[in-house]
Amino acid sequence: MTDKPMALERAAANAGNRISVSSPAIHGTISRVQSEYGEGVSPELWWEKVDGAKSYALILEDPDARTDMPFVHWVAYNIPPDRTSLPEGLEARPQLSDPKGLLQGRTSKGEVGYFGPRPPVGDPPHHYHFQVFALDRELDVPPGAECDEVLHAMRGHVLAAGELVGTYQQASEPG
Repeated sequence: MTDKPMALERAAANAGNRISVSSPAIHGTISRVQSEYGEGVSPELWWEKVDGAKSYALILEDPDARTDMPFVHWVAYNIPPDRTSLPEGLEARPQLSDPKGLLQGRTSKGEVGYFGPRPPVGDPPHHYHFQVFALDRELDVPPGAECDEVLHAMRGHVLAAGELVGTYQQASEPG
């Protein structure tokens, strides 16, 4: 349904190196706890360390959403280079003190922080792409930025990239 390429295609076109991304909470499907039908808490994520990385960025998109572009569910950037994971349940604030320096941008809903899966009831499973980018610098982008602004700042600075894809489906109204 998307007219715009995913972040991985837009920002990492020249990055030949791949990062392995995983989560103890996502094994093919995303749990209800991480969805907006549940508690809407961000999942714990892990990725490989990339030599020379000065920061990492994360963009979560749903290309199956009924929009003309992937629906952005999470934008996190300037993740410190010594970090290779994010804990479950990060606060929905533009700037975090733990991990120190991490900034979060706006979702397609216009809010800062993680916005969990919320496909329409009865839709087939949507695919959620947790895309991680190793960057050769920190991004000079203010807290609360939009995804496109972060992607623009990343251009030409991606050392490696990878993704974890999880699915979520809400078969009936929660009750």
